[in-house]
Amino acid sequence: MTASDAFAGEEPEYLDDDRGATAPYCAAQVDPLAALRTPDDPPWDVYLTGTVFLDIVFTGLGSAPVRGTESWARGMGSSPGGVANMATALARLGLKTSLAAAFGDDHYGEYCWDALAQGEGIDLSPSRKVRGWHSPVTVSMAYEGERTMVSHGHEPPADTLFRQQNAPGHPARARAAVASLTPGKRNPWIAKAAAEGTRIFADVGWDDTGAWDLAGLADLEHCEAFLPNAEEARRYTGADCPRAAAHALTEHVPLAVVTLGSEGAYAVDGRTGESAEVPAIAVEALDPTGAGDVFVAGFVTGTLADWPLADRLAFAGLTAALSVQEFGGSLSAPGWSEIGAWWRKVQSVEGQDPAALRRYAFLESLVPEEDQVRPWPLRRAVPTIGFGRAG
Repeated sequence: MTASDAFAGEEPEYLDDDRGATAPYCAAQVDPLAALRTPDDPPWDVYLTGTVFLDIVFTGLGSAPVRGTESWARGMGSSPGGVANMATALARLGLKTSLAAAFGDDHYGEYCWDALAQGEGIDLSPSRKVRGWHSPVTVSMAYEGERTMVSHGHEPPADTLFRQQNAPGHPARARAAVASLTPGKRNPWIAKAAAEGTRIFADVGWDDTGAWDLAGLADLEHCEAFLPNAEEARRYTGADCPRAAAHALTEHVPLAVVTLGSEGAYAVDGRTGESAEVPAIAVEALDPTGAGDVFVAGFVTGTLADWPLADRLAFAGLTAALSVQEFGGSLSAPGWSEIGAWWRKVQSVEGQDPAALRRYAFLESLVPEEDQVRPWPLRRAVPTIGFGRAG
């Protein structure tokens, strides 16, 4: 079974090809790095490694589940999750993306492999299928713009390449890599990649130790950019506001980007002294799963394309805002069709703020032509594992 074989929810959209057969709708493609590519480029734009989960998402819950009761969801879908959220977001923005991960040899693992390799065009040559190891699973319940998640999984066997803290032995050569820093631990691949000229963009999770010690993020010395959220930035620096925290972080990393939630994002480039702040786009958030990954993917895209700092922030915020209007992690990551549809739509809104339009005017030369963009609003078909090929 392939990812295009089965869908829950709305029917997939089909177009007739030149041979009279039907083929799945192909989203408009944009290469944001086209003007910068040369024959000497690395084979990949972005390299990732991490854990791939099978995400099962329940939607349409009126409220949080209550202990001792049974709740029925109006909808559900499934998709690759975990590091697959970031990989999918990067690939849909037109970057050549390579992923090193362990995949179980169960149906879940086969589904995730197929969805990423065939459905999204992600290079999985550094990845491995592990015999007898079941795929990690996350069940996500979305309601009231929030989510609750339950996950289960085990480390891959010790004799595989993918004990994630030490894998892989030699990362794929790429323009950039995205790493999740671990307090108190080094990921050896980060130093190897940086030594070969790969630009490292890093985020970080919540510090369960409570130490919040920047010295414990040893791999930060190899990074070009660090993208924590406001609370993480404050705790790591001791600053009283996230903007001051961003400036403090530039003593440790060249570029600091702090996400401010509903206020947008703030960034400081310590090499030039430039700073930028872009407000968030107001949207009705259905499911925030993966929005942080989409933000990072948008910022990496703009940085590799050598856009101005404010444009990078605006683009990252826009892609994240588009993602929270759909359910799921990797399912909701927008491509250029969605970005183009949004740009055409906001320009037609009566009374639109001219200053806000100018903030996103850089999109005009990037988005696909109007006849290549699907109508707005978009509804992405949701793949699920439960159906096989008819007949």
